[in-house]
Amino acid sequence: MNIPGHAFPDVASGGQTASAPGRLGVVFFPAFDWAISPTHPEREERLLYTRDQLQEEALFDIPGISEYRPEFADPTDLARVHFCLPDVAAVSTESHLASAGAAITAARLVMEKKEARAFSLARPPGHHAMRVVHGNRGFCNINNEAVMVEYIRDHWPRPDGRPLRVAIVDTDVHHGDGTQDIFWNDPYTLFISLHQDGRTLYPGSGFPHEYGGPGASGRTINIPLPPETSDEGYLYAVEKAVLPMLEEFHPDVVVNSAGQDNHFTDPLANMRISARGYAALNHALKPDITVLEGGYSIRGALPYVNMGICLALAGLPYEDIVEPGWDPASARQRPETARIVAGACEEALRLFRCPPPRPAEGKEEDGYWVRQRHIFYDTDMLRESRLEGWRLCKDCSGLERFETSSERTARSLCLLIPRHACPACRKEGMNLADKGRKNGRYAHVLLLDGDGGVPRE
Repeated sequence: MNIPGHAFPDVASGGQTASAPGRLGVVFFPAFDWAISPTHPEREERLLYTRDQLQEEALFDIPGISEYRPEFADPTDLARVHFCLPDVAAVSTESHLASAGAAITAARLVMEKKEARAFSLARPPGHHAMRVVHGNRGFCNINNEAVMVEYIRDHWPRPDGRPLRVAIVDTDVHHGDGTQDIFWNDPYTLFISLHQDGRTLYPGSGFPHEYGGPGASGRTINIPLPPETSDEGYLYAVEKAVLPMLEEFHPDVVVNSAGQDNHFTDPLANMRISARGYAALNHALKPDITVLEGGYSIRGALPYVNMGICLALAGLPYEDIVEPGWDPASARQRPETARIVAGACEEALRLFRCPPPRPAEGKEEDGYWVRQRHIFYDTDMLRESRLEGWRLCKDCSGLERFETSSERTARSLCLLIPRHACPACRKEGMNLADKGRKNGRYAHVLLLDGDGGVPRE
């Protein structure tokens, strides 16, 4: 493929091949057989243009940058994270197993020290998929990053026995509400989402008051940014808010949910990031593992953004990348935008360092923190009603309990015993599952033990 007007750094040409200072593994999977519809923004062309461009620019001829094919995730890997209703097969396809498997492959490259960093360049995306899954919402069925994180924790526990600490920085233009939901009450996962303000964009969430569950207050951090935020605003947020939080949290692994729909040409949002800005963001963040999320400017942005991210992760120069239509003067953000970004960063740091003791939404009831939610699956046109509860426990993060139903699945009970649960929470989880199976009130009763095993009826 040759896109008119492109400019890439001359990193591998004329027989003089540069060497990457940092080893990078790129796991590629375009999902040829999965699309919501032939003309939907989330279709295979999202990555085919990128693949052609990376080959044309000889990225994989650079010593230190290698391409890999994904392994398939096992359905049990999905069930280690999600309560899939009525079952895993009903809400996922082989393409979802391959996309989640690409993230797992990227993790293995890093954790086995075959590569210093890895980039899962795969689809379908996943960061809108929540703990309970009845169908597709926001183009997502399965949360690839969450599946990968739990795979890492299962296979590479810390030698000192302490919980593995993971930081997920979501830079997709849309709030990562699914990842937030999954790790809402996990004190060992720091989830930070930089996104366009939910008052102006799907899914309408991601506000500062969403700072985590009763056992993990301050471990969910949302930084909503105003429309037309540019490279300047995003890099300010990373430098002034994200990096200080990472330094204080001391994660064992840093993951970037690398949505690319912040680009100034993307048809689904209103931001002004350039390919060079994406590269600079990854250069500053230095994630161990990067996982592709959204991005729907198929020709004008994705080949350039993905090239820039690869170069930055490999420690190579990226400053010469210029996509068609890029005009720094016209994309410069307004002073008012900069002021709003600075305020959002200050509030995020305050909530991270001094979080309230209880969530802003819900109430205490019979030893649990409970809240009622109504979730719309916009792709599959489903409505879910969910009653959530977290046991208020002084010894662990607390048993999680979900009563859920949708037009497809009758009321079901889903119970999550957290990793490193105390004996009391473990016992209560087992007892509630046993009672739920016996009383006949639920179509499904699923129990997920965070320290091992998959949901079982």
